[in-house]
Amino acid sequence: MPRALVNGIELEYELTGRPTDPAMLLIMGLSAQMVWWEDSWCQALASRGFQVVRFDNRDVGLSTKLDGGPAPDIAALMSGDPSSAPYRLEDMAEDAAGLLDAIGVERAHVVGASMGGMIAQALAVAHPEKVASLCSVMSTTGARGVGQPSPEAMAVLLRPPATDWESYLAGSLASAAVIGSPAYPPDPERLRARAQRCWQRGYHPQGVVRQLAAILASPDRTEALARVRVPTLVIHGEADPLVTPSGGEATARAVPGARLMLVPGMGHDLPPELWDRIIDAIVDNARRAEPTQAERAG
Repeated sequence: MPRALVNGIELEYELTGRPTDPAMLLIMGLSAQMVWWEDSWCQALASRGFQVVRFDNRDVGLSTKLDGGPAPDIAALMSGDPSSAPYRLEDMAEDAAGLLDAIGVERAHVVGASMGGMIAQALAVAHPEKVASLCSVMSTTGARGVGQPSPEAMAVLLRPPATDWESYLAGSLASAAVIGSPAYPPDPERLRARAQRCWQRGYHPQGVVRQLAAILASPDRTEALARVRVPTLVIHGEADPLVTPSGGEATARAVPGARLMLVPGMGHDLPPELWDRIIDAIVDNARRAEPTQAERAG
């Protein structure tokens, strides 16, 4: 896969679809490598007429790891002291903007999941000229009073990192059992295959801690989101215990004209049984950014 030099780091990325089609940038969440946007998901979007761009965020997968500094103080960050965070979500949004520049994309439809939704929001605020449409999935505004995890989900988020393959796999399966969709139980073999792919590509728990620090250190985006003027879709599972639905509801309220899609039985994942429905909604939102026939005619 190719790599792009962006903001002094390298980002691993992959393109799916025709280069002449509009670009759709996919941004994944905390600890999640780009392969969490599964191959068949990317191909489905490409078949709808988009060139799909997925990439590893800084500090995960095959992108640059920012090792060397002191570890973030998560307890202090959770108490409101952001000083130990080595970077913020705004820096990760600049990575995404730089990647678009590096691959020659002036404007893209942007879809972000979980932390990726936060990065997508920050990108739309900082670089409105680069965002044709915005889709924020199972994410939140950064306001402390919304989207907070349940105690069980918080325990998943803060569990000690795995030290070997077996503990990594066990942790992946245990996490899915807590934060996955209760109406759409995941296939253990599918989860195992994804975990094995991520383990082999590049498991790096220190980077995940820095990403978590970036979330905790970043400001509330509610006021800034009021300036977003592109078609915006917010998708959230009604059964999400990690970023509870109030986070999605707050996001939809913050962006003028945003559409909110609450999905019964969906947790903090993207069950294959819901792909058609979710992809239809993402594509429909992107199409809202296209000029009408009358506008094209002048």
